[in-house]
Amino acid sequence: MKLNYIKHKIANVININKIVTIHYYELGKDFSYSGERHNFWEMVYVDSGSVEISTDEKLSVLKQGDIIFHKPDEFHTLNANKKTAANVFVISFVCSSESMHFFDGKMMSVPSNLKKHISSIIEEYKETFFPMQPNDVKLSIKDNPPIGSQQMIKTYLEQFLILLIRHEQGKKNLRVFPSKESMENHLVSEMMKWIDANIYKDISIAQICNQLNYSRAYLSKIFKQETDYTILEYIVLQKIKEAKKLIREKNMNFTQISDKLSFDNPHYFSRVFKRVTNMTPSEYKNSVH
Repeated sequence: MKLNYIKHKIANVININKIVTIHYYELGKDFSYSGERHNFWEMVYVDSGSVEISTDEKLSVLKQGDIIFHKPDEFHTLNANKKTAANVFVISFVCSSESMHFFDGKMMSVPSNLKKHISSIIEEYKETFFPMQPNDVKLSIKDNPPIGSQQMIKTYLEQFLILLIRHEQGKKNLRVFPSKESMENHLVSEMMKWIDANIYKDISIAQICNQLNYSRAYLSKIFKQETDYTILEYIVLQKIKEAKKLIREKNMNFTQISDKLSFDNPHYFSRVFKRVTNMTPSEYKNSVH
């Protein structure tokens, strides 16, 4: 018997046609950008610190974990807050999908379980393209990038946008009893917040377990599951990220920064900094514009 199979056409809720620019900015506290207007979408995510963004409509203050979308032809500026340095991820793209209108004028906080999608985009970008400078207008592809890496950037971004829509819509239908997944996401978010709030202290996993009243094995498992980092790896990464910010602010020398972040000594701080960034603190200071 011959069956007449019907081919199902996949509905594309979000379809990214082209990637225009990808930037990861490490901004000094006095950074100021006078603004621009262009005929494609732009997404701005604050990885650390705080920035001020003006649009045709309003002035917004974005803190760590916040994201904002600029629709095509919307004028926008970006400025540091004059007090602290900031890390900002910016990606611009062409998308004519109707669902993108959900993001018109949207500013929101990214839930912790979706931040790994942004990290995946950044990692694929580093493997695929040469770093874009502020005035570059074209992505330059590296020789022999990983197979499918450009498509991975597109699909990671599409997944992130779809999941962000789901998350925002889900707020309207909150459960009385949280699911196991939402509880674990909440715990990981609380761990990250506690680490960030105590970044200048000598942090131990035991302290985190006591704070949240859960076992080391359980917290270590769900943290790795959600972030792809061990707890100790994340603590080190956050300390180095804070060190980079303090270097850009130019108010302290390396010894003072090492002491402030509770490293054993400046030499150990320098070794860890080099291991994480592939630069010594001095090399990083000289590279910052």
